[in-house]
Order: sequence, then structure tokens, then C-alpha cells
Amino acid sequence: MLLTITTTYQPADDLGYLLHKNPDSCSSFNLSFGQAHVFYPEASDARCTAALLLDVDPVGIVRNRKGPPGEGRSLFQYVNDRPYVASSFMSVALAQVFGSALKGRSRERPELAETPIPLRAKLSALPCRGGEAFLRRLFEPLGYHVTAAGHPLDETFPDWGESRYYTVELEAHTRLKDLLTHLYVLIPVLDDEKHYWVGKDEIEKLLSFGGEWLAVHPERDRITQRYLRYQRRLTREALDRLLEDAPELEREEEARDTEEEAVERRISLNEQRMGTVMAALRGSGAKRVLDLGCGEGQLLRRLLDDRAFTEIVGMDVSYRALERAKEKLKLDRLPEMQRERIRLMQGSLIYRDDRLSSFDAAAVVEVIEHLDPPRLASFERVLFEFARPGTIVVTTPNVEYNANFESLPAGRLRHRDHRFEWTRAEFRAWADGIAERFGYGVTYLPVGPEDPQHGSPTQMGIFSLSPGSAA
Repeated sequence: MLLTITTTYQPADDLGYLLHKNPDSCSSFNLSFGQAHVFYPEASDARCTAALLLDVDPVGIVRNRKGPPGEGRSLFQYVNDRPYVASSFMSVALAQVFGSALKGRSRERPELAETPIPLRAKLSALPCRGGEAFLRRLFEPLGYHVTAAGHPLDETFPDWGESRYYTVELEAHTRLKDLLTHLYVLIPVLDDEKHYWVGKDEIEKLLSFGGEWLAVHPERDRITQRYLRYQRRLTREALDRLLEDAPELEREEEARDTEEEAVERRISLNEQRMGTVMAALRGSGAKRVLDLGCGEGQLLRRLLDDRAFTEIVGMDVSYRALERAKEKLKLDRLPEMQRERIRLMQGSLIYRDDRLSSFDAAAVVEVIEHLDPPRLASFERVLFEFARPGTIVVTTPNVEYNANFESLPAGRLRHRDHRFEWTRAEFRAWADGIAERFGYGVTYLPVGPEDPQHGSPTQMGIFSLSPGSAA
């Protein structure tokens, strides 16, 4: 079984520092089920490829197999596809051979370990129980471009159809740590046949390597179920623990939101912002609207009150925020016709989600500044390339205006969770680049009172699909 990882980041052979394996030598490692070999088919400043080759011993698999007491042996344990395909053996090899890289550690290049770089992983034979569609539902929401080539059951008899095995390539601009953790968790999910007994310790592995992204993955429940081999008790515990920290984090977020509201209260900026967004959405002629990062539903309430909008969807990464929105909107007490117009769903803006497609318009109000800058590229593709509504309204703070807030110390952002706040020039540069890459036109509007020197407190971009661009 062969896995290759290629980068064109320059100097590309710094990949060796990230993997802790010298590109000038071949390394071999003894595993309980065979051997793993690491070598570099190519290593230059311009391009570097690291290869992990597993040499699986079928007899060793059976001798070292851990299972429930009393489990017998069968011929299948000796004669099977395990030596030839990516499976839980590959995950074990990743953890043992690339353990430091899997944890994001690099003594020589610590800053590079935290830097998204162009990466391409290729798996020569990956079992996909659920087919190519399921494969894409696992990796595309994580920001990967997926290429899958199916293998026929028998090349001599092509009429027999395709097998469940694929050669798969995954491309993304991401940290090596993220790529390895995604492979570590999702390869066994696709194969669905772990070679060892699954106990409670598997929950710890899943949360350790998947906790950062799994909680908001559209296929979270199915990934957890498959990873834990359909054991209901373990699956329930894992899902509960994935979300158990949410209440504390959301209480902190509430406190921070209160701070931001206090800063902006003097000019009733939120009301002006919501009114401007509503005017932009009405002006677009949209009927079906997304509110992405909807929070407690302030915009949703206004959309629901306007009968021009026939379908309204609010999405937020926070389950608690959605529960509060449900309460404030009194969804359980709405008349049936009103209730049918609106729905809430949990999801993340950095993972592709097919539920977001086919809408007329989307609003992203005071959201992007909460994203880590390296995650913006994923957000851009999710919204402008994959969801691709006809109109997108984006608002974000204007950092230049912060000088006008007397209660805000110099150099401090309006919200402790803001990862950045852009100047007007920075916002326009970002928005112009988005429009050019994805086939949108963009217009800009100030929101709130304008200062001659610092502009308005909030800046808005209204993106519209250019004539001839496919929706």
C-alpha cells in the first residue's frame, strides 16, 4: 500500500523537516503487522514527494490481531485485501512513523508546521464503502479538491462493473498536520473494517485527532459511527464529548458580544447594519435567502417579517446559538405557513456543505473577522465557488473607525474573538480579488455615520454574479 505526499512550497524539500524524515535516505520501521518504508521519489527546492510504503504480512496480521475473547479464525483472515489497500493499518503507520508531524511538531521549522502550504496526497488503492459520493462528502467539506479513479472488478471483463477501490488524490492549501489528521481518521471510516478490537480508548483517539474539525463536519455522526464500528454506546459518548465544551465557550462568546455591543451602542450601529443588509437583500429580488453565522437570529427575525422571502435558512456553528435563535423567534409557536418558511441548521463556513446550494442570496454579517486568516481561503471556496448564490452581502468592521470609539483603547479590536479587522483598502483588495476569481461584480456601501477621516464604522460589500457566470 502506497501513500505519497507532494508539495510545491519552496523550498519544497523542507517537507523533510515537517515529517522528521531525511529526503536523502530511506527509512524502515517494524510494525506489528509488517514493515513501513519512507523514501522520497523526488526532492528539490521546487517540488518534493514523500512516500510511505506499507509491506503488510498477512500471517503477522492474524498472529498479532486483538479481538474479543473467544473469537475464532477464518480463512478470510489470511486471504484478503489488507496487504494491498489503505485501511486502519495505514492509520496506525501514520501515527507511528509520522507521529510528530501528526501532532504539528517541527523543531527545525516550527513556523512552517503552522503554515498552510500546497499539498497533494495520493492513495494508490482506497476502499470506499459508500462509493465516490461518500468519499467526496468526507473530504470536500474539509477544503480538498478530490480526484477519484475507480478500479474495475476485473480488467479482462469490464462488463462486471467497478469495484469499491479507488485511486484517490486530495489537493488543498493546508497545514501538513491537518492533512495527516484527516487521513488518520477518515481512511478507516471509508474502509469500515478496522483490524483491531475497538474499545473505549478509540474515543480518545477520535477526539484527539478529530475534535478540532469533526464537531462541525456535515457527516459528523456517520464518521463517528463508522470509526467506532457501530457501537452505539461508544458513538453516543463520543458525540456527547465532541460538543460538551460548547456551553462554556458560548458563555464566553456571549460576554464578548456584550462588549462589542457596548462599544457600538452610542450610534445604534447594529440597527443601521441590519437595515442596510435588509435593503440590499430586498434590492436583489431574492426569494430564498441564507443567513450564514446567524447567531441568535437578529437578521432572521427581519427576514421572517418580510413576506418577499419565501425560504429562509439560518446556519451557525454553535448549537447553543441556534437554540437561542429558536427561542427568540418562537419557532414552535409560529403559524404553520410561517414555520414552513424558515429552518435552522448547524454547520461551519469553512467546510463545504451541499445544503447551501441553490439559494438566491446569502448574508454574512460580521462573521469573517472571526475566522483565522488561513481559513479564509476555505470560506471563499465554500461560499463563492460551491454554494454560489446570485447575491452575497458581506459586512465587517472598519478598523480605521475604531479611533472614534472613546471606550476602545488604542490598538484594541472591537471584539476579543476578532482575528483581524480590516481597513477600507484591505477590505476592497480582498473583495476585488474574490470578485475576479469567482465571477462576481462587487459594490461597496458604508454602514453607519461617516467620519471624514476614518469613514464609516462598518463596511459592506454586495457581490452579484456577473452576466454569463453560471449560478
